[in-house]
Amino acid sequence: MKKKALYALMVAAACTFAHAEETFKIGMIDPLSGPMADVGKIFENHLRFAADQINARGGINGIKLEVLAYDNKLSTAESQAALQAAVGAGVKAVFVGGGSAAASAVVAAANRNNARNPDKQVLVFNYGGYDPDLVGKQCSFWHFLTDAQVEMRMKAMSEFVKKSADIKKVYFLNPDYSFGRQWTAYGKKLIGAARPDVQFVGEDFFPTGMVKDFAPYIAKMRAAGADTVVSGNWGNDMALMIRAAGESGYKLRVLTHSSANKSTMIALSAAKTVQLSMVGDWYPGANNPELTAQATAFEAKYQEPFYLARLSVGTELLQKGIEKAKSTDPLKIALALENLSYKSVVGDVTMRKDDHQFLSPQIIYTSHPVDGKRVTKGFDGTDYGFIKESESSAQSLTLPNECDMKRPNGV
Repeated sequence: MKKKALYALMVAAACTFAHAEETFKIGMIDPLSGPMADVGKIFENHLRFAADQINARGGINGIKLEVLAYDNKLSTAESQAALQAAVGAGVKAVFVGGGSAAASAVVAAANRNNARNPDKQVLVFNYGGYDPDLVGKQCSFWHFLTDAQVEMRMKAMSEFVKKSADIKKVYFLNPDYSFGRQWTAYGKKLIGAARPDVQFVGEDFFPTGMVKDFAPYIAKMRAAGADTVVSGNWGNDMALMIRAAGESGYKLRVLTHSSANKSTMIALSAAKTVQLSMVGDWYPGANNPELTAQATAFEAKYQEPFYLARLSVGTELLQKGIEKAKSTDPLKIALALENLSYKSVVGDVTMRKDDHQFLSPQIIYTSHPVDGKRVTKGFDGTDYGFIKESESSAQSLTLPNECDMKRPNGV
């Protein structure tokens, strides 16, 4: 009888991972109301789709993902409140985008929660806050940046500018928070180093989601003779800036991070005179069979375009961590993610242990009208798509860090 009891106990222990919980709750914290709600909804649909893709394959060792969405209303206070609500609902990993300010607030709230409530710890997967301090001076054991941070992105962009002789006079127009300030600072530093002949002819900062008419900013750029603007605009702000440039007939190149959402594409299609050059790990129309298949499935389900490979990347990373840890405990997942390398949907990637910075290739791609040659299909119902300009390997973008990570006791 003792042997039978011991055997039963061993079988139960072996099955614990697959059956201890039928679902693993993940939360999304982003603006789902207000001027950036359209971006937040795009993020939500992509995260739900990525989770559904994993669930359709049987989940993670039989465990299904459940997505809970929280509206942070583009507020740091609401972001922290959302983190607490998520923890109360049993969420073990939150995904946050919508800017570095929101990401920083969520990380701070997670740090406090995890120190006070070791039985309710939560991981933060950051897919939209690119402030280098989040993997530098403010780095956290519980935070994982699942995309390239500002300096890495600008380094890739500067290599493109180095080869672009038509870029001669540059203006900086950015949102007035940490990311926007850094997009300006790193732009000056890295573009200036790559192209000492480029002239920087002006700069401005503006409050996110508050400007209704960018015409005055466009007028200042034109007066300064700028042919290019380095802008960390996103969502409706980017669309309004492009519209103002187009309405004035201004021929302008925009160097930005990743702003190809519906409102931006509509504005580009109408503007005609504006070119948008972006940096990211993937772009619509890229030669990537796996992501092309995901895009087709997403568009069939949601009747809208597939923009964000980074949500597929983030959930794939979570899956790899759970599988390696053989556990759904956030602490064990975090440890499993450190120095994890694998071939992802965007290429060879690594999650660096020192600062929890994701290392992945970065592509520069530019908006371009359908011409039947370089671009054969318009994106998001417009007559514009994208062309690849250049690609930087993860290794070439690897940077030193200032992270002095405070790790949980014993790890």
